Amino acid sequence: MQSSKPRKQRLFRFNAPMHVRQSYAHAHVAKEAAEKLGIKRRSIQVRRGDTVKVMTGSNKGKSGKVNRVDLRRSAVYIEGISRKTAKGKELLLPIKASNVYITAIDTGDKLRREKLGVKQ
Repeated sequence: MQSSKPRKQRLFRFNAPMHVRQSYAHAHVAKEAAEKLGIKRRSIQVRRGDTVKVMTGSNKGKSGKVNRVDLRRSAVYIEGISRKTAKGKELLLPIKASNVYITAIDTGDKLRREKLGVKQ
């Protein structure tokens, strides 16, 4: 059994292996998208190709396709949400996975369809 002490919880999350960090990259699913595919769960893992909407922060309300998911930082990089560097290069901004809302699920992968229980 894991400890309930906050200090030990923070230590575990900080030192967690990558297969455990996958569970930190989950986000809530829009009811319409879940009903359309017949998903019973409230949240699923965010993947590249999903369409998400930012729910908090300075980019609140913006939406776009997920370009990259960084499990080490539990960050999601969304197309269209970027900033310019001093040299003028466009950089995608990292957004925590818990701060996004999945509006459309990419079901192109057979293994993902099986895991979610989607029939196509």
